[in-house]
Amino acid sequence: MRMRRKKNIDSRINACDNIVMQKSSDIYRKPESERYDVINLIELFKNDNPLEVEIGCGKGKFIIEKAKRNKNVNYIGVEIINNVIISGAEVAKKEGLNNVKFLNVGAEILQYVLPKNSISKIYLNFSCPYPKKQYANHRLTYSYFLNIYKMLMKSDAEIIMKTDSDSLFEFSLESLVENGFTLKNVTDDLYSNLPSDNIQTEYEEKFVSQGKKIHKLEAYIKED
Repeated sequence: MRMRRKKNIDSRINACDNIVMQKSSDIYRKPESERYDVINLIELFKNDNPLEVEIGCGKGKFIIEKAKRNKNVNYIGVEIINNVIISGAEVAKKEGLNNVKFLNVGAEILQYVLPKNSISKIYLNFSCPYPKKQYANHRLTYSYFLNIYKMLMKSDAEIIMKTDSDSLFEFSLESLVENGFTLKNVTDDLYSNLPSDNIQTEYEEKFVSQGKKIHKLEAYIKED
């Protein structure tokens, strides 16, 4: 079902202009050399703390809680739908959280707006599974996206993924290994031995209440 457009969404986004970063969606109409509009992270956060990024952050429940718990880490929540991203941005503004920002773009644009070798952790929480094979290239663990992440990740960075989708999890396990990642802490049932520091997303809370199993993995590039 299509989400109803929130009232005054443009003015609400503008009111959070120091929290929500919007980038042009027509970037691919430009020549490659003109696509880059890289964010100065030190200027943005006023420090050089580690950066962690959630791609597909939804309403921001997870990334907001991470920012509250870890004041010495900077966070960016990436979400393509402004109708959704505004929820997290308004919470961050209300609570005065200076270590979390939101980036209103699709994942394919990240290579043009985030600095290379800048990310310490990438979170992929309950990404759209795109179950039909013809849409596999839209999955956020498809090789195209993994190559973007590799450009943006520091040498010791990790990807942390959670999903309720069996098919997406199996696809991701294979895709990550095929694209040079090493896996660790892989589980088909996160809640059978739940870590004390687990933070639920909106979808996770819903799926757990429905009795669905939650899958999780961590992946990194092993140095030679």
